[in-house]
Amino acid sequence: MMKAWTTAAVALLASTAAVAQVPATQAAPGAGPLPGQRIVVDINGGISQPMPIAIPVMPTPASVHTAAGQTDALGQQVAQIVTNDLQGSGLFKPVSGSHPVSYPQVTAPEYDYWGSTGASALVEGFVQANGDGTLTVGCYLYDVFSKQELTRQGFVAPPAKWREAAHKCSDTIYTRLTGEGPYFNSRVAYVSEAGPKNRRTKRLAIMDQDGANHHFLTNGQAIVLTPRYSPSQQEIVYMSYTGNRPRIYTYNIATGTQKLVVDAPNMTFSPRFSPDGRSIVYSMSIGGITQIYRVSASGGSPTRLTNAPGINTSPCYSPDGSKIVFESDRSGGQQLYVMNADGSNQHRISFGAGRHGTPVWSPRGDLIAFTRMGGGFDVGVMAPDGSGERILTHGWQDEGPSWSPNGRVIMFFRTGQGSGKADLWSVDLTGVNERQIPTPLDGSDPAWSPLLK
Repeated sequence: MMKAWTTAAVALLASTAAVAQVPATQAAPGAGPLPGQRIVVDINGGISQPMPIAIPVMPTPASVHTAAGQTDALGQQVAQIVTNDLQGSGLFKPVSGSHPVSYPQVTAPEYDYWGSTGASALVEGFVQANGDGTLTVGCYLYDVFSKQELTRQGFVAPPAKWREAAHKCSDTIYTRLTGEGPYFNSRVAYVSEAGPKNRRTKRLAIMDQDGANHHFLTNGQAIVLTPRYSPSQQEIVYMSYTGNRPRIYTYNIATGTQKLVVDAPNMTFSPRFSPDGRSIVYSMSIGGITQIYRVSASGGSPTRLTNAPGINTSPCYSPDGSKIVFESDRSGGQQLYVMNADGSNQHRISFGAGRHGTPVWSPRGDLIAFTRMGGGFDVGVMAPDGSGERILTHGWQDEGPSWSPNGRVIMFFRTGQGSGKADLWSVDLTGVNERQIPTPLDGSDPAWSPLLK
C-alpha cells in the first residue's frame, strides 16, 4: 500500500525486497498553482545550455548507524549520486559550493541564497533511519526563481538498496524537468575483456548504469558474447563457447544457473528476448548460410523466420512485438531489413552510404539504432521505415548500440585503433553528450536493462 507523506510526518512503508515509492503530495492550499511551465529543460539542446541546478548535501534528522553506514554520510553520498546522474545526462550543470542545509530547511529552502549561486532549480532531501531497519530518502525539487515546490517524492528501501533510492530521486528530478521518461535506476550487462589482443578473456559482467555495484557472472573459462536482458530482468541470454561449441544460453541472475537454449550441432548466436519474454530469436548457421529462428524461452523446437541466401542475423523485436529488425547481406552487403514477427513481409530499410548492422529498436518504437561501417564504424539512428538516418558518433570503431529504458541515450563500445582495447561509452540523441562509462577492465557488447522496479 502507498501513502502520501510530508517531512514532518513520514508515513513509512516497510520493504525488504525493493525500493518502495511514496507518491508526491499536492500543493498546499494557498500556495499558488503548480509551476508546470516555469522551468523546462530543452532536451534537444544537448549540452549547449545545460540548466544550472543546486544539489546540496542531504541532512538527516539524527545521525544513526545503519547497515549501509551513518545516515549523515549517506546524505552526502545520495546527493553526489544525484549530482553525477543529472550532470551525466548533459542537460544539467550542478552549481559549485557546499552550503550546508539543515533538516528543517529541506521544506523551507533559502531561495535568495540559491538564487545568488545562479541556480535555476534546487534539489533538497534527507536520509532517515526507520525503526524497522529501512531507510527513507526524501527528494524535493524547487523552482528557485518562482520560489515554489515543483515535486516531492519519498523512497523507502532496505539499506542494501540505498543507491536505488538515490537513482530514483535523480529520475524524479529528470522526469519533472525534461518531460522525458526515467532511466538512471537501471543496470547494464556487458562483456568484460582482459588479456592480449589475440587471446582475450571475455566474461559476462553486470553493473548499475553508472558503473557501481559491479559483479562478474562467469569465470572467463569460456568466451561469452552479446548478452541481452529479459524483460523481467531476471535472466540474460547470450552466446557462449562452452566446450568450444558456440551456442546460446540463459543465465538466471538470482540463482546463477545457466541453461542451454537450443541443443543443436550448428553454431547458434545473436540471441534476444521477445518483449513478452516468452520467446528468443537468434541466428543459426548451417552449411555457410545463416538464418533467423524463434524458439520458446523454455526451449523446444525452433521456427525458422528467414529463408534468404547469405547471412541473416542480429534480430531485434519492436517494442510491441509485432515486427523484427535484422541485418542481412542478401543484397550483396550488410543492410537493415524489417519483417513481421512471423517472418512475413521482409523488406530493406537502409539505403545510406556504407554497410549497416547490429540494429536495435528503441523502447519508444520511434527509432532504430545501428552500426554503420564504411571508413570506420559509427553508431547512428533511423526511423523504422529507414528515413531520417543520422550518425551520432565518429570514433574509429564504435559499435553494438543498446538503448536506455527511456529511449534517449545509447550505450555502445568503442575499440581503440591498433590496441584492441574496448571501452563502454554513451551518447544521447543529439550526438553531443558523449561520455565513457567506467568499468574495472575493458568492456564490449553492452545491454541496457529495463528500468528497475
